[in-house]
This record gives sequence, structure tokens and C-alpha cells, in this order.
Amino acid sequence: MSVLTRTEGAHAPAAAARPSAPSRLPIAATVVFMALAACYMLLPVYWLLISSTKSQSDLVSTPGLLLSHWHFGANLSALFAQQDGVFGRWLLNSLLYAGLGAGVATFLAAAAGYALAKYSFRGREAIFSVVLGGVLVPATALALPLFLLFAQVNATNTFWSVFLPSIVSPFGVYLSRIFAAASVPDEVIEAARMDGAGELRIFRTIGLRLMAPALVTVFLFQFVVIWNNFLLPLVMLQNDDLYPVTLGLFTWQSQTSRLPQLQTLTIVGALVSVVPIVLTFLLLQRYWRAGLAAGAVKS
Repeated sequence: MSVLTRTEGAHAPAAAARPSAPSRLPIAATVVFMALAACYMLLPVYWLLISSTKSQSDLVSTPGLLLSHWHFGANLSALFAQQDGVFGRWLLNSLLYAGLGAGVATFLAAAAGYALAKYSFRGREAIFSVVLGGVLVPATALALPLFLLFAQVNATNTFWSVFLPSIVSPFGVYLSRIFAAASVPDEVIEAARMDGAGELRIFRTIGLRLMAPALVTVFLFQFVVIWNNFLLPLVMLQNDDLYPVTLGLFTWQSQTSRLPQLQTLTIVGALVSVVPIVLTFLLLQRYWRAGLAAGAVKS
């Protein structure tokens, strides 16, 4: 009897320590919820893909989520032939605005964030507070003041009236400062100074490389913001040769009551305008890795 008691007592803690199997109901509910959320988010993309393959008559006579006769090739040809190929011009303008603007904005944000993180000077925190304030100001509130400023120097309706405001990124400065403080060790900077490297060389050869993941993120954010920018070009530009693709498609959409064929071209143009953003994310996603500074300093 005592042997059985001891044996049962020995197995009791093991049985108590064994974890119980998780309930399948919460897992199934989570999967169903995530699937519904994914469908909800992808539904507009699906509609855009289906609608871009339809002709104008099929677009108005068939359900939006069902396939009809395939006209995607013809629609794409008509898109780039409309108004002597103005859509290609709009696409190139958006690439210039977004690509060059995001590149310059990323470099300026990296330099400002690095300086705010690694140099001590009077007024540093005040400057950073102003930067944070800039993050909170919506872009729509700045469109009219920017127009008045550019109008004073007769620079409206020019490439620079859209490009120059795009190279300022308060959020990029904020992110660069946070990442520079975390990923660029002071010991590495001091070692470079002892080796005779100047401050610009340290920033170029050490700071930028160690900040690379954050700078890719800043570039992507700024690229998407500039690419989707609509209000600033609407306020600044009157020449349709300078329009980005967002404003160009808006002008076509506003004329669909007079020219119904522009509705199909607007849908196909919206689909084409998404492709550069998707390609940019796919090409740069492998650089989204933190921890490049790991091992730079021995603990």
C-alpha cells in the first residue's frame, strides 16, 4: 500500500506539469478573422484587376467582380495611346517626383538625424521638438502656404514646385535619429576619429552603412507619400505635361461623363500606377534587416 502511494505521488508532479492541449476554437476563430480581414483588404485589388480586363460596354453591363471578355491588351494599348501618350509622360513625372524626391529626402533626413543623435550642441532638443511638430502637421494644411510661397518667386506650375516640398521629411528625420542613436556606436566613431577620419567621411562610410535598414524604410515611406501625393500637384500645376499620374487620372475621371471611354482607361491606369510601388517594395525588401551594427563593438 505504501509502495502504491509513493508511486502515485511520484507520478503526480509529472502529470501536473504536463501542459494541457490548447483549445482549437480560439485558433480557428483567429484564422477565420484574419482570412476575412485579408479578403476585405484585397477585394478592391481584385475588382481593379477584373475591371481592367473589360471593355467599356462590359464594364457597365456585367457584375464588377465577375470576369467578362478579355480586353486587357487593347485597354493597355489605348491607355498609352490616349492624347499622344500623355499617360507615359505622367508616369515618368511620378517616377521623377517620387524617385528623386525620396532619394534626396532620405539623404537629408539621414544627415539631420545623424547630427541630432551624435552631436551635442545648444538647442538640439528644441530642434528635435520642432521636427516632431512637423510630423504632426498634415500635408493638406501646408498646400496653400506652399503655393503662396512659390507664387512669390513665380515658381508655380513648374517641376520644382512639386519636387522641392517633397524632399522634406520630418518623419524621416525622426526615424533616422532614433536609428542612428541605436545602431551607430560612439566607440566606432571615436575609433574613426583617432584614425584621422573627418566627420563627413565618418558619416559617409560608417553612419550611412550602419543606418541602411532605417534609410531604406525612410525611402520607401517617402516614395509612397510622394507617389500618392495629389493635393500639392493639384494646387501647384496647370500644365498637364507636368502632372503626376495621380492628378492625370483624376482629370480623366472628371471627364467620364463627356468621354465614357476614359473610365476604362482610368481603371487600367490605376492598375499600372500600382506596379512601380509594388516593384519598389519587392526590390528593397531584402534590405529591411536591422542589426548591421551587431559585432561592430565587442562587449
